[in-house]
Amino acid sequence: MSYTVAAIDVHKQVLMVVAATGAAQVEDPANEPLEFESRRFGTGHAERQHLVSWLKQHNVMEVVMESTALYWKSIWLDLESHFPKLHLAQAHSNKAPRGRKDDFRDAKRLARRLVAGELLLSFVPDPEQRMWRTLTRSKYQLIRDRVRLQNQMECLLEEMRIKLSVVISDLLGLSGRRILAALAEGETDPQKLASYGDRRLQCSQEELTDALTGNPELLQREVLKLFLKRLQVLDEQIEHLDKLAATALKKHEDALVRVAQIPGFGPDSAQQLIAEIGHDAASFPSAGEFSSWVAICPGSNITAEKNHSSRSAKGNRFVRRLLSQAANAAVRRNGCFLHLLYRRHLPTLSHNGAVSVVAHRLARIVWKILHAGVRYIEMGTEGSPQAKQQRTKRLVRALRKLGYDVTLVPKTTDPAPAPAS
Repeated sequence: MSYTVAAIDVHKQVLMVVAATGAAQVEDPANEPLEFESRRFGTGHAERQHLVSWLKQHNVMEVVMESTALYWKSIWLDLESHFPKLHLAQAHSNKAPRGRKDDFRDAKRLARRLVAGELLLSFVPDPEQRMWRTLTRSKYQLIRDRVRLQNQMECLLEEMRIKLSVVISDLLGLSGRRILAALAEGETDPQKLASYGDRRLQCSQEELTDALTGNPELLQREVLKLFLKRLQVLDEQIEHLDKLAATALKKHEDALVRVAQIPGFGPDSAQQLIAEIGHDAASFPSAGEFSSWVAICPGSNITAEKNHSSRSAKGNRFVRRLLSQAANAAVRRNGCFLHLLYRRHLPTLSHNGAVSVVAHRLARIVWKILHAGVRYIEMGTEGSPQAKQQRTKRLVRALRKLGYDVTLVPKTTDPAPAPAS
């Protein structure tokens, strides 16, 4: 029985589609025994429905398309419910020889390479997990916008010759916001502005008054007022996305807590990680495959039996960022196993290399904890009871702020430690 494979070369306005029949009889893909039928479709709703009908008419059993920018998403969503074997190929794995590029030829090459197993296929999660990703990634972008806005406000204060960020640690803290709000409303007296600062600030009233002595112009105060309004909108949107993400991940609260217990992680980073890889990491059969997908492990560039470069390949940049941030936080925790690992590799690999080793180990620990349903057990030097209590309170506060109900149950027996990597 012949096996029909469809390949789609995706563009913004057009889709170049080929149906390759005879794939089941392919023993040597280089001989090209496939029979192709080609057709061009648009990308509008009606054309996409025609595409689905045309593929069903040709009894297509497997579909592959290129990951062209973001234009593949609407096509994927239309085909997802009709074709269980749906693949997204990385475009660079289907490169054409120079001077021989053609849209339909690209689609035919895509089909042949799928049959031959030569394509690099991307991981596309299920619809529920894609929604988690939308929430956490949108929140991350808003946080980046907030940091950018804070930098713009600091630049504006420098133009006013006001050095507020020199004397207070958090420009957008409670004291900083009160002072900026009064300044935006027209208050220019340095002593009155300094009176809005909290008495617990590390600087004295004289230092704060001196830092607030400047020459703000009317238009500069108007711009500052706009910045403060935008800051309020960003904070409200970030808080709203926090609640939406907490609600969406409520049924996987146990997995979130287990990840948050890993050194370097917290509730927020645990939410982002689970949104990226799933609550049980079921799409990755082993810790090595997960590390390779993230591209947090050493690369391979072997020629003549020599590895000329161990530089990591490109992987999922969102998970890689989370692991790198967690690694930088974990190595500052004295007595932690990951801190000891960092100190062991620091003399030979320098800071960045040692942090990469810790991030790689964290990737394997995360996979083990999610895949096997176990909890992290610290194998390093035991911390003080006060440090454990403070970390417990911090995690409980953060989880409750995200909308979770946390109940602490004392551990009665110590289970046998499961290997973390």
